[in-house]
Amino acid sequence: MSGLEDVTATIVAFLREIGLEVREGPVDGKTFVPGITVQDGVLVFDPVSMTYPGDLLHEAGHLAVKTPAERESASADLGDGPADEMMAIAWSYAAGVHLGLPPEVVFHDGGYKGGSRSLIENFTAGHYFGVPMLQWVGMAYEPRRAEELGVLPYPVMARWLRAT
Repeated sequence: MSGLEDVTATIVAFLREIGLEVREGPVDGKTFVPGITVQDGVLVFDPVSMTYPGDLLHEAGHLAVKTPAERESASADLGDGPADEMMAIAWSYAAGVHLGLPPEVVFHDGGYKGGSRSLIENFTAGHYFGVPMLQWVGMAYEPRRAEELGVLPYPVMARWLRAT
């Protein structure tokens, strides 16, 4: 297995472990990120046309922050607005940390409208965004709230999938 195949296998195993359905198969037509789409709540990726394995985490983040009903029926473009985008970015970073992946896997140079370096610098320095919204839906906690609850703060996730 090559390095990219290893990273992809690690990410796919993690996503399945937390309860997301992931399927390898052809991804035809234009998609938001090359080689990845969502069909009725299933994350589908084509290893031949997928450019960056970290995009699996980002798209999974969009699914993860949806309610179970929204997640089940989600298809194609998952970008539902700025709040969901920020939560997906924060979620994908936390997943990368959890998996021990370098931040460049998640925030690769081919994405984020040229802002990947800034995201890496900010997140690795502990300057996060999206965490208040993850906290609001019960998925992760900012330091003060985490201390009150006796749990670890973000980037540790309290739960990987939104419950309600």
